[in-house]
Amino acid sequence: MLLLLRMRDSFSPEKSEPMPRKILTTVSSFIRETDFAGWYENDSVVGVVFTEITVEDGNSIPATILARVTETLRGDLPAEQFNRLSFTYHVFPEDRDDNRNANDGQRPSNPTLYPDLSQREDTRKWFRFMKRAMDVLGSLLALLLLSPLFLIIALAVKVTSQGPVFFRQRRLGQFGKPFVFLKFRSMYVNNDASVHREYVTQLIAGKAGKQPVSGRDDGVYKLTNDPRISRVGAFLRRTSLDELPQFINVLKGEMSLVGPRPPIPYEAEAYDIWHRRRLLEAKPGLTGLWQVCGRSRVKFDDMVRLDLQYARTWSPWMDLKILARTPGAVLLGEGAR
Repeated sequence: MLLLLRMRDSFSPEKSEPMPRKILTTVSSFIRETDFAGWYENDSVVGVVFTEITVEDGNSIPATILARVTETLRGDLPAEQFNRLSFTYHVFPEDRDDNRNANDGQRPSNPTLYPDLSQREDTRKWFRFMKRAMDVLGSLLALLLLSPLFLIIALAVKVTSQGPVFFRQRRLGQFGKPFVFLKFRSMYVNNDASVHREYVTQLIAGKAGKQPVSGRDDGVYKLTNDPRISRVGAFLRRTSLDELPQFINVLKGEMSLVGPRPPIPYEAEAYDIWHRRRLLEAKPGLTGLWQVCGRSRVKFDDMVRLDLQYARTWSPWMDLKILARTPGAVLLGEGAR
């Protein structure tokens, strides 16, 4: 658990022991040897990391720790100084919306627990501006040039099976923020998602085997011969044409042209702790390093490693190279997700 003690205003520097340092000294005097305290922000926010605590019984243990810290500081500080403090705490790993920061509001994944990401993003402001400019220009150009193809696909989907042209699904973006993910519908309506959920859960756990594909001996890590998919849908998936509406998601800023694929919420629920970094490191994308380096032929853990490698090393030039390699990966028929 990370506990943050924030000073609401500045303090007089002429005092022999500034209040922030006094707080740090007080907190350090009663925490366990396995815990540690220090500056979360120099001379303004004290951070305390409480290790190896359990939260199976709800919030009782974090609440007990917070009450103990509050009681100790109330007794050690003058009332006027104590009233200038605010307390927030954050439990790692987060459980769905497990963010306990009343000041900042609730988010599915709290950036406070990942200060390294904020520091890295601060050094890439110009690159991020270029990336967003590429996303806007690229998605606008794609939507304009591919509009006739959109109409043809929409007509084919509508004529061959009942239901809407677009498939809308709740996916998780960066920091776990949900958004409506768009695809051309490739499945029959009112289908049962339990088959996919079971396979994906096994895949994430490393227990799923490769599925056979006609014309390939090695198979792929994805469901094949899925009865939920229509005949037109099978073609759209094989050629990745079902992904084209995601240019709308890119234009809206929910996705990028290049980045990790956005997971379905039940996929994220099955993630191991280190898998969650792919939700935090970068905005999800239409294509990415995974798509051009094996796609469905690689195991889930290897896919996550590729996503994390991309997030650590990305640049506008790298995005352009991945975009240039994507059509070739699609034509090779590696399969889509």
